[in-house]
Parts: sequence; structure tokens; C-alpha cells
Amino acid sequence: MSDERVRELAELAAQAALCTRCSLAETRTRVVFGTGDPDADLMLVGEAPGYHEDQQGEPFVGAAGKLLDRLLADIGFRRSQVYIANVLKCRPPNNRDPLQSEIDACSEYLRRQLTLIDPKVVLTLGNFATRLLLKRDVGISRLRGQVYPWWNRYLVPTLHPAAVLRGGDGLMEQVRADFALAGRALTEVTQVADPAAEQLGLFE
Repeated sequence: MSDERVRELAELAAQAALCTRCSLAETRTRVVFGTGDPDADLMLVGEAPGYHEDQQGEPFVGAAGKLLDRLLADIGFRRSQVYIANVLKCRPPNNRDPLQSEIDACSEYLRRQLTLIDPKVVLTLGNFATRLLLKRDVGISRLRGQVYPWWNRYLVPTLHPAAVLRGGDGLMEQVRADFALAGRALTEVTQVADPAAEQLGLFE
């Protein structure tokens, strides 16, 4: 990444830290902008910060974060080698689902992160990130397990780590397979699920 893009990403993080575009600004403790390598080939996009993320200002800490670290290690990555962000930068009260108005208010930050970091593969974690980026009103269980072409990149949907922690061994095997698929998409000519998907996405 050029010095100019690093500067733009830092400026974007500073803007997000002061954001008042939606009512979550009134209840958050800290803005959780994103973390990791700004020149990463693999970018992970989750839903929204939870309690621990809101306290620490970093995405995916606590039990879900530990699981994420193990899943990354399985495909040869440390957290510092990828970039991790969420659709929402502020925690919804009581960890409720994001509202559409909140997603709309916050999506420009994610759009700019994706543009500046310019990853080769985007791994979406859960329904909200997947629906936002693929523009498909289909559940994650039907979309996962496949690679989608997306704006000259690949997108791989998978389950949210918090859902995996609640769901047991069956879901763990599914998410491990999806992470392995994302790893292969970084290095191999990949068979994609739907070539038409490349025309869909956050940048419309």
C-alpha cells in the first residue's frame, strides 16, 4: 500500500472515531474501526462490535476472537497478516441485530476500507456482512461453501464465529472448510459459484 493510502486509511479511522451519523454514537464506548495489515490480501468482514470489542476498540476479541485466531492459523495466517473490520463500527445496544438505517449510515466507511486495502479475497462472517456485499437476501447456510467473483476480487461467505461457538462441531467443520476455501482462493485459479455475482456489491 502506498503512503498516500495509509494516510487516507488513518484519516478515515479518525473520521469514524467522531462519527455521529446514527444513534449508536450515543451508546457506544469506543468506535471499532478495524485492525490488521493495511496491505492485506485477505480481509474479513463481520457484523458489529460486541461488548468486549466496544470496551477495547478492536474487532473480534473474547471467545469469538480466539476462535477466529485459530481458524486463521489453520490456513497459515496470523491476525496481524489480515485486515479485520465490521459492517457497523459501533456496538448495537444489548448486541441486537443491526438496523438497516445503521447499516446505511455506516456502509461508506466499509466501502472506503475495502477500496483502500484492496484485498484479493474478502471473507464475510455471518448474514449481515454477506447480504450487504453480495446483495442477496439469502441465508448464510445457502451461500457458504462457495467462492463468488466480486469486483475483481473473490468473496467467500462463512458463518460468524459466535454462531459457531453456539452450534457445535458440525458448524465448526463448515467454517473450517470455508476458511480453507478462502486460503485456496488467494493462490489458485478458483471455480466460482456465479459469474453474474461480479456485477453485484457494495459499490453500486
